[in-house]
Amino acid sequence: MNIPIHHKEYSMTHFLLRTTALGLLALGAALPAIATPLKPDLAKSNVTIVFKQMNVPVEAKFKQFTAQIDFDSAQPAAAKASVDIAIPSFDLGDPEYNKEVLKKEWFNAAQFAKASFVASSIKASAGAPAGSKYDVAGKLTIKGKTTDVSFPLSVKKEGGAQVFDGSLPIKRLTYNIGEGEWKDTSMVADEIVIKFHLVAN
Repeated sequence: MNIPIHHKEYSMTHFLLRTTALGLLALGAALPAIATPLKPDLAKSNVTIVFKQMNVPVEAKFKQFTAQIDFDSAQPAAAKASVDIAIPSFDLGDPEYNKEVLKKEWFNAAQFAKASFVASSIKASAGAPAGSKYDVAGKLTIKGKTTDVSFPLSVKKEGGAQVFDGSLPIKRLTYNIGEGEWKDTSMVADEIVIKFHLVAN
């Protein structure tokens, strides 16, 4: 008995749909889990820098910044993270100092109003307890200059939140922070440490 043409078409369509569905399920099983987007609590978070002026440690902060964090400790390789910092929000604790460091010789905030860090890889640190320490690499952009950087990251849970702490040492002259006479590192040291404390839910 001959099978009607429309029945053959239905059978082929059903076969293709089922095959495609099975293929997608297999692909999904093979792919790593997607990191979970977190919502940063900026009221509990902070970004600061520490440097030495005439060999005296000075700490300042950025009052405005945003962060994007997609992180799952079970799949750190799938994690994504970025931080954008509003340079005009830099606060040394004195209005006159704040005004000075935003000038062209220093941050040149009029032309470069934002600094940013974008992670390119996040890997669990060797020998550290699972889910606690990571090695982060990425690109840091300050005053229009982008470089590759890396730093250690610690992660812990506090209640229902995850807390990320890191310290990134840089050289200010690499990013032309302090031009002209301010290249002299006897007044302001070349070494700067960017510290961040991010709380996210």
